[in-house]
Amino acid sequence: MRDTDIRVREVDIFFTDEQGRAPLKFGNMVMDAITYCEARVLVETAKGETAEGWGGMFLSDFWAFPDSRVPHAEREKAMREIVRRYALLVTQREGYAHPVDIYWNLEDDLRRLCQEVSREMGFAAEMPFLGGLVSASPVDAAMHDAFGNVHGLSTYECYGPEFMEHDLRRYLGPDFADLYIADYIRKSYSPRLPVFHLVGGLDKLRSSEVTDDDPKDGLPNSLDDWIERNGAMCLKIKLKGTDLEWDVHRTVDAANIAHEVHQRKREGATLSLSADTNELCESPDYMIEYLHSVKELSPRTYDELLYIEQPTERDLKAHRFDMRKLGAMKPVMVDESLTGVQDFDLAMELGWSGIALKACKCQSAELVISSKAAQMGVPYTVQDLTNPALALIHSVGLAARLDPLKGVESNAMQYFPASSEPEAKVHTGIFHPTDGMVSTESMTGPGLGYRINEIRRSRPEPIRIGG
Repeated sequence: MRDTDIRVREVDIFFTDEQGRAPLKFGNMVMDAITYCEARVLVETAKGETAEGWGGMFLSDFWAFPDSRVPHAEREKAMREIVRRYALLVTQREGYAHPVDIYWNLEDDLRRLCQEVSREMGFAAEMPFLGGLVSASPVDAAMHDAFGNVHGLSTYECYGPEFMEHDLRRYLGPDFADLYIADYIRKSYSPRLPVFHLVGGLDKLRSSEVTDDDPKDGLPNSLDDWIERNGAMCLKIKLKGTDLEWDVHRTVDAANIAHEVHQRKREGATLSLSADTNELCESPDYMIEYLHSVKELSPRTYDELLYIEQPTERDLKAHRFDMRKLGAMKPVMVDESLTGVQDFDLAMELGWSGIALKACKCQSAELVISSKAAQMGVPYTVQDLTNPALALIHSVGLAARLDPLKGVESNAMQYFPASSEPEAKVHTGIFHPTDGMVSTESMTGPGLGYRINEIRRSRPEPIRIGG
């Protein structure tokens, strides 16, 4: 034990119902309202020092638990319950430890919570562990924030041997002896990052498609107007995975529109694209045909495709698809399937090119997995969950301390802008990209850089755990 280690004395949980300004379609799901969860933790070090920490995340059952056999309201209720139970586990845990070790010691218990809650609620399908990770992530983030706060340091300065009792061999095996997370993260935030703008399945591409039914809140309602506003040079395009002609033309049309806007705004702008079917392809062959078709229709667009994201089902063992042929054309990144180190190993065995990291999968887990990826030379991206407020600050900070394939995804301001209004006043460069980039200039001070005391947010009465 280090005298810098912490224990969690109490957790406050805040649930709010957030309404979107426009529906977001990804895969078979359409999301227009969702629960946002914030957690505040009070921690104490072995030396008796105390501090608070915060974390936030959308409890997106649409993405983490998209099983039609269980109604959305029940899935969301279950995720709220797991937040409560995980907070109870954290506060009841005896002894002191680093936040990464607290998560590691409770990982099997979190898996058990998914099973217990699913059984108690009589679900026809068990909540996948991904749902547990998303539910635990606000509390996990809050512990990391508190750890930095209690030591008066950026949390990212607290992942070396002076703060961590164990090196990475505890989590990754003997090949990582004498190596620490600190060996794989930046010493300071990247000052600016390219930001991926989302092109949702229902999004309008041109302003000529906008009707009186679209929002009248001063924000754009079409891709061309969004690019005029934020200068996006990276697009993440949501595809159907079941309609090749639509997917091909959607990709090329979005790319062409981006070029049209940039020809007016700046010369020499380069475009980067990613394509995501959210697991809806029956096999990798669909995306191979998609890539050939895109290349035939628009060689420029094909060249601009940076990677393909999770084309097939999240259960890697179900068909054990070999991704090498697809990966030889464009990198193919595993996302929904990646919930732990074993999933990483299996994905590499099956020929996936790289991995997608998300703050909603828990900071503790993602830092360990990203360390392994970096050591192996495996590329990774930092993706979003349409996360607003503290969750977006956290996600941008994570990307800015790592070395992702290209920038960071951020789309909360497209679909849930009202959910971030207090935070956007303090972190304008994060919530309002310019020239296609987000700025981390505002992320100063200890912890995860939220500057929480400057954010004027009203919250409901908390659910208090421990204390």
